[in-house]
Amino acid sequence: MPDHTRIYEHEAHTYQQLISKQPSLAPIIEELCPYQGLDIIDLGAGTGRLTTVLAPEVRSIIALDASVAMLEVTAQRLQKAGLSGWSTIAADHRKLPLADGSADLIVSGWSICYLASSDLQDWRQNLTDVMSEIERVIRPNGTVIILETMGTGVETPEPPSFLKAYYAALEEDYGFSHRWIRMDYRFDDAAQTEALTRFFFGDALADRVAEQQLVQVPECAGIWWKQF
Repeated sequence: MPDHTRIYEHEAHTYQQLISKQPSLAPIIEELCPYQGLDIIDLGAGTGRLTTVLAPEVRSIIALDASVAMLEVTAQRLQKAGLSGWSTIAADHRKLPLADGSADLIVSGWSICYLASSDLQDWRQNLTDVMSEIERVIRPNGTVIILETMGTGVETPEPPSFLKAYYAALEEDYGFSHRWIRMDYRFDDAAQTEALTRFFFGDALADRVAEQQLVQVPECAGIWWKQF
């Protein structure tokens, strides 16, 4: 399996090319929490998958990520779009450099999972720390929306075994509601499909899509949300 930490630090632009092949999440966010005019935090913003689509209609948005390289791509995209009211900060999810009660909406896409994988001995403490920071920063009646993978290359949810305990904890320990959606990748051609899936997901999936000459790869995503 490719080293995602290395990818996030050294191949942010290629990662952005990959996720640009998925549909916008703006309609889902809008359905769960109309975000116009709000102060938003994007926790684990990466290259701006959520930040860039929300920024045009919010009062303010702060993009946080552990990777400076990823945030540089986010900033470039926001600057190119001529947007204002945004900032980027390199930060650890477990210790946010933000004031108490400073956000109406916190979104986090495909990020907390790296601290909450059961492959990590201290994953439960990590999750406790992340949730404590979220609860500190969110305003009364604010909303938190978390998105994570439920399987790539599958038509219906098949979450990774090392994330199942984390997902259960979101619902059972922290009171989040849950649903899932399809977030299929739609590539330009079969060669691009193979190259980008091999880059991020590894040989097993890439070999399958190359053999079948796929230009669309199914992806299931889980959504967890809670109003505080």
